[in-house]
Amino acid sequence: DTACKNRPLDLVFIIDSSRSVRPEEFEKVKIFLSKMIDTLDVGERTTRVAVMNYASTVKVEFPLRTYFDKASMKEAISHIEPLSAGTMTGLAIQTAVDEVFTEEMGTRPATFNIPKVVIVVTDGRPQDQVQDVAASARTAGIEIYAVGVDRADMQSLRIMASEPLDEHVFYVETYGVIEKLTSKFRETFCAANVCALGTHDCEQVCESNNRSYLCDCYEGYTLNPDKRTCSAVDMCAPGRHECDQICVSNNGSYVCDCYEGYTLNPDKKTCSAMDMCAPGRHDCAQVCLSNDGSYSCDCYEGYTLNPDKKTCSAVDVCAPGRHDCEQVCVRDDLFYTCDCYQGYTLNPDKKTCS
Repeated sequence: DTACKNRPLDLVFIIDSSRSVRPEEFEKVKIFLSKMIDTLDVGERTTRVAVMNYASTVKVEFPLRTYFDKASMKEAISHIEPLSAGTMTGLAIQTAVDEVFTEEMGTRPATFNIPKVVIVVTDGRPQDQVQDVAASARTAGIEIYAVGVDRADMQSLRIMASEPLDEHVFYVETYGVIEKLTSKFRETFCAANVCALGTHDCEQVCESNNRSYLCDCYEGYTLNPDKRTCSAVDMCAPGRHECDQICVSNNGSYVCDCYEGYTLNPDKKTCSAMDMCAPGRHDCAQVCLSNDGSYSCDCYEGYTLNPDKKTCSAVDVCAPGRHDCEQVCVRDDLFYTCDCYQGYTLNPDKKTCS
């Protein structure tokens, strides 16, 4: 029963306390949890433990940040009460992802490379969808062990557990012998793991390889020739991004942007021309003409565009050649009327004089 010193974990137990688990059986589960804690190197900087209890509802008995000593954990476990009806295993795993595996609740940042581990103990068949929830949890980097007891549905255990299944799915005939699994988990969690020991020199990701290790990088980074450090990939290199117009490199990732006069669509990739003539978007005095993401100004009839290409001035309608009055042109804002010299009268055509 020597404590495991090799591998710090963020470890969450999810225990089934549905109606099918009899009170004396539930007590056996609590003993199993206590014995598991005895085998671990528990502490703030080593293995942190959380316990969740579920049936139709889910209860976080204590998160990863609450206890850092074995005595306090075992005391808290001794007071856990069963919830009775229902077996909402999918809901329990989703709650672990959403509410327990967060830095606020005591999970250590990804940069610490501390494995996130779930051990689900159940004797029944889930009454909700487990497959997608478990797959999503595994994708998020959570390693899932499934422990089935007595009437547990083996197919459901295999659906929720991590690969390889023969190392992550356990079955015992009764709660009375569940303690047998303690030694199996001790071997699993205490396997010599250079990456977990922190004796490696990988800058980003360490991958165990038997008794040795290999370095890798986060997405958007590439391993340097020294096989230890990482450099950000130029995500805006041709063929690496899906931006319609402008790609902006962003520390191993990228964001899309658009040329002036265009706006980014909700897909965050493609661009649409803005209506540059919408009110408040242009500075034309009279007429705005939209032109594929840009615009030009124009004037109403009788006005001419000034050299600033924005404002307009009224045309002199009485300038030579602009009117058809025989003698006198009288300007009236944008229009004109004809008149005659003294001693002449305007003809009915309103243009010529007699």
